[in-house]
Amino acid sequence: MPAARRRAKLQLDFSFSYGPQHRYAVGRPRLTTVKKSSTCLADLRSTDPSDDKTRIERTKGGLLKDAYRWILNHADFQRWRNDKESRLLWIRGDPGKGKTMLLIGIIEELEQQYKQPRDACLLSYFFCQGTDSRLNKATAVLRGLIYLLLTQEASLMSYIRKKYERAGKQLFEDVNAFDALSKIFTNMLQDPTLKGAYLIVDALDECETGLPQLLGLIAQSASTSPHVKWIVSSRNEAHIEARLSLNGAQMMLSLELNAEHVSRAVEMFVDFKVSQLASIKHDSMLQEEVRKQMHEKANGTFLWVAFVFQELEQVDSWDILQVLKEVPANLNPLYDRMMRQVQQLKRKDPEFCRFVLLTMTLAYRPLHLLELGTLSGLPGQISKNINSTAKIVVKCGSFLTIRDDYIYFIHQSAKDYLDFNASGIIFPSGRGTFHYNLFSRSLQVMFETLQRDMYRLHQPGISIDSVKQPHLDPLAPVRYSCVFWASHLDEAYRSSSLCRSDLADSGKIHLFLQKRFLYWLEALSLIKSMSSSVQTISTLLTLLKSEESRVLGIVRDAHRFVLYNKWVIENYPLQVYASALVFSPANSLIRKSFEDEEPKWITMLSNVESEWGPCLQTLEGHSNSVSAVAFSRDGKLLASASEDKTVRLWDPTTGAALKTLKGHSSPVSAVAFSRDGKLLASASDDKTVRLWDTTTGVALKTLEGHNDWVRAVAFSRDDKLLASASSDKTVRIWDPTTGAALKTLEGHNRLVSAVAFSRDSKLLASASDDKTVRIWDSATGAALKTLEGHSNWVCAVAFSRDVRLWDPTTGTALKMLEGHSQLVKAVAFSRDGKLLASASDDKTTVRLWDPTTGAALKTLEGHSNWVRAVAFSRDVRLWDPTTGTALKMLEGHSRLVRAVAFSRDGKLLASASNDETVRLWDTTTGAALKTLKGHSNPVSAVAFSRDGKLLASASDDKTVRLWDTTTGVALKTLEGHNDWVRAVAFSRDDKLLASASSDKTVRIWDPTTGAALKTLGGHSDWVKAVAFSRDGKLLASASDDKTLLASASSDKTVRIWDPTTGAALKTLGGHSDWVKAVAFSRDVRLWDPTTGAELKTLEGHSNPVNTVAFSWDGKLLASASDETVRLWDPTTGVALNMIKVDSPISNMSFCSDGPFLDTNCGLLYLEGYPALSLLPQAASRTQVFIKGNWLVRNLENYLWLPPEYRPTCSVFRGNTFALGHSTGRVMVIEFG
Repeated sequence: MPAARRRAKLQLDFSFSYGPQHRYAVGRPRLTTVKKSSTCLADLRSTDPSDDKTRIERTKGGLLKDAYRWILNHADFQRWRNDKESRLLWIRGDPGKGKTMLLIGIIEELEQQYKQPRDACLLSYFFCQGTDSRLNKATAVLRGLIYLLLTQEASLMSYIRKKYERAGKQLFEDVNAFDALSKIFTNMLQDPTLKGAYLIVDALDECETGLPQLLGLIAQSASTSPHVKWIVSSRNEAHIEARLSLNGAQMMLSLELNAEHVSRAVEMFVDFKVSQLASIKHDSMLQEEVRKQMHEKANGTFLWVAFVFQELEQVDSWDILQVLKEVPANLNPLYDRMMRQVQQLKRKDPEFCRFVLLTMTLAYRPLHLLELGTLSGLPGQISKNINSTAKIVVKCGSFLTIRDDYIYFIHQSAKDYLDFNASGIIFPSGRGTFHYNLFSRSLQVMFETLQRDMYRLHQPGISIDSVKQPHLDPLAPVRYSCVFWASHLDEAYRSSSLCRSDLADSGKIHLFLQKRFLYWLEALSLIKSMSSSVQTISTLLTLLKSEESRVLGIVRDAHRFVLYNKWVIENYPLQVYASALVFSPANSLIRKSFEDEEPKWITMLSNVESEWGPCLQTLEGHSNSVSAVAFSRDGKLLASASEDKTVRLWDPTTGAALKTLKGHSSPVSAVAFSRDGKLLASASDDKTVRLWDTTTGVALKTLEGHNDWVRAVAFSRDDKLLASASSDKTVRIWDPTTGAALKTLEGHNRLVSAVAFSRDSKLLASASDDKTVRIWDSATGAALKTLEGHSNWVCAVAFSRDVRLWDPTTGTALKMLEGHSQLVKAVAFSRDGKLLASASDDKTTVRLWDPTTGAALKTLEGHSNWVRAVAFSRDVRLWDPTTGTALKMLEGHSRLVRAVAFSRDGKLLASASNDETVRLWDTTTGAALKTLKGHSNPVSAVAFSRDGKLLASASDDKTVRLWDTTTGVALKTLEGHNDWVRAVAFSRDDKLLASASSDKTVRIWDPTTGAALKTLGGHSDWVKAVAFSRDGKLLASASDDKTLLASASSDKTVRIWDPTTGAALKTLGGHSDWVKAVAFSRDVRLWDPTTGAELKTLEGHSNPVNTVAFSWDGKLLASASDETVRLWDPTTGVALNMIKVDSPISNMSFCSDGPFLDTNCGLLYLEGYPALSLLPQAASRTQVFIKGNWLVRNLENYLWLPPEYRPTCSVFRGNTFALGHSTGRVMVIEFG
């Protein structure tokens, strides 16, 4: 019979015997089947668990919904309920914690959920009771569970009927009853038509007969029956945990670890019991006093409350308070008894238990059994065996419990008891000694365990998200030690002299930093605790600050090393041996100690700093530009606003990302903390201001009213007002508590970019693109002053406590601070008013000023793009404004590097900069050879002659200069252009030089004489690129020895010229945007230069194309744009492949010795094109490439580039990279 028909038929067969309260009570029964089944059920029933449930509710005073509802939202319960893999939840707790009523509440909830029969999972449960012989045996549990299953699903009777027909009632009662019922029960749960079943067993510890077998059955069922979920409860007993075999899919919920929820439930229970106490029913004041005292003394124990009220019910109202006074308020008498039992254990067990208890008492978190073994001082034969360690823990009475191999106190009161009441027993020689022991053992186990690449990852650029913890984790014994060793040292230092020698030169700590520091950082990254590195080093600095020493020197260096490299190590663990070492200063003590760990594949690296600069940390995480930053007043929080539409909260001490605040629908332009640090305001281009809770990250208010971008926000000093500035030309004042709009300040005639309150909150200043600052009365909204004098947009305003650059009372301009070369976007005063910081679009600098004298004090360099915001912190600074130490450039450029080029033989590198100079470098040694001075404006392009003897440079001063690369002498100055010169190029035979200019012309020069040969006019916009063809075969009809010149322009055309006559041969139109690059093909063209006809239009790039190149055989065309390279068939115009490179490629060519593109970002491997080369003996080359923030080697991330080392331009030749930077630095990296 098909299963569905059998199920339906059996449902009819049994409906009569159950009555209308049971499911499927429909249809007309078949009497014979009903009679047999009814007899079977009657014999099976030793108790009806639903009746037991009713009895328990009655005897315990009823079910209080508010006392159990907390568990329904608990993460462990939700996971058990919703995760298909989580099939067992063990709820454990001490006597009197309310486990039984908690389970009854869960049963009620599940019964309400599954009222509809055909959509329901089955629900069965059982309540063990040690004092009732019907309810304290494993067989009784199975009988009860099976009974309830059968009352809900009649078809399951088929699994019991045959055996029952042969054995009758003895099936449930003989010596083999448990085994027989186990098979029946297991088969029922595996029924293919069963949608699911919830099985709940309470008080397993009260099952006095057959408990091990029952626990084994439950564990097996939870592992093998995917549609069955279990909840069981018991006291904190280790043998139950052991037999349940808890794993990732089988969870434990400890009531002791959820004491807050339990305590609230107990308080509700107290309130209920007080309301039921007849003797004080009409005395509200006495009721309140009883509630108060019971709340204080209950200590989260239902049983304690029940016992007390049982006594109170027997006394008169006038005696109630006296009885409450006499009742003990805590469990210390019980703990005293437990401690005596521990001390009376046999042989050395009392001492071993003391080791365990003192270690757990001093530990800062629960310990893994392996961690306990290494820290506690237990003998090796115990500590190295996890099971042996667990046995000692079990012998410690009920103070401790083990869950998933981690040890917990059963309750905070147990730890408090050991901390105070029993401290003389477990700490006979004082806490300091044992803190020192924990520190010393931690350092020892780290020395013995830590090494390079603990997880055998091998890949230098592997992300922490890709790291999988090994099944046998080599870090398991040292995880706690890695995080907390310095905390125990700190505690020992305060109360013991034992650690003084460890802090001395050549002591344990000095040696650890010299030998294991990098391995420790790797381990912290792998266990996702890198923030602890900052805290640990800060602790050491505090302990060592009293006197100078060698160990203090290396700790200081370690502090800078951690702050500077924390982000990359945290996200890419093995970069501690690559980027962190490579880009640390040459004189770093950590770098020198671990020079053997530096990458062997980097054979030369030039221009790394010799000392640490002023930049302490770089915080990364935003996916777009950061537009504003702000410190909380206490310096403990840093907020950043970004064009990625988010705000991030950071810990500026550790660099840890704390919260990401999402909600704005457009870029966020400004952030401001309230004075108490509890609120954060953010301004956005979505025309709103949002208020956030800095603790939770919750969005509290959205302030709407502006009708254009909101550019700035500021709190008043008393936090009662919030001001916002907008592109709608207004300032608005809000009540940050209610979100109400209080005032709209109108008067500016262009966008308002900044606002600031005075110290007394009475004045508000606003800055605008209308070139004015306005002073307003913040209470009335009245305009008090208009400060005029700026000749351009005013982007920032700030009030100082004592000194003002504007006097807001009179409107007088006090000081003009000059020095920035571009627009100033932000200013901020230090808290004492003695320093003023300014941020500018000159990209590289923050400037510090003395606002009293107007003197420029410091220039802080290092940013690679516009600086839009600055803020002073009271205690923590990401820049150190006290020293303002300049980054050492090693004779580098002082401003942005705009272009770099290698000589043909790769021995020389030229760099062009906005500092108006060209520099020549030795690519082998990295030495700066020459500084070529002469241009009077930024230099935009450089090009070597083919023989490397000449260098041409193009400049915004409208000239081209020719230099002797050997002597550095300026040979010629080529004048004639009347606007910026954008590009230069030598012909292949070095007889001609072409220059392209913003004056819309191309000029041809004789590089030997400097004579201007031709001026090629015709473009209607800037000319940005020029290129000579490889030989004279492109236009053979003109002349066999004739060379052609192509030019690219912003007028969207390419022009073909005869450089000898200067005649414009062809204008190639068709582009829809600026043309930035051109290249000739030997045999195949997309333009036909003879006819000027457009042959193919290759579409696919989403941004302008920067450069193109043909393969040597002309069968492939490569184009670079929008951080992609595309390969085309130039004959058909078909797109063959697209390669994501994540880097801007400005020039490229096909290699002659393998399937590579040689680009300014490195060698790009063209997978799937092995036959590109026409030349013999194609070499196997190592691919090195810049991809985003990474230097990639053979398709794997190898070296992460810190922000200040990310190039603005680059060039690659052979195995050597030259990187130009916004700071003016040029770095040369050579690879083996």
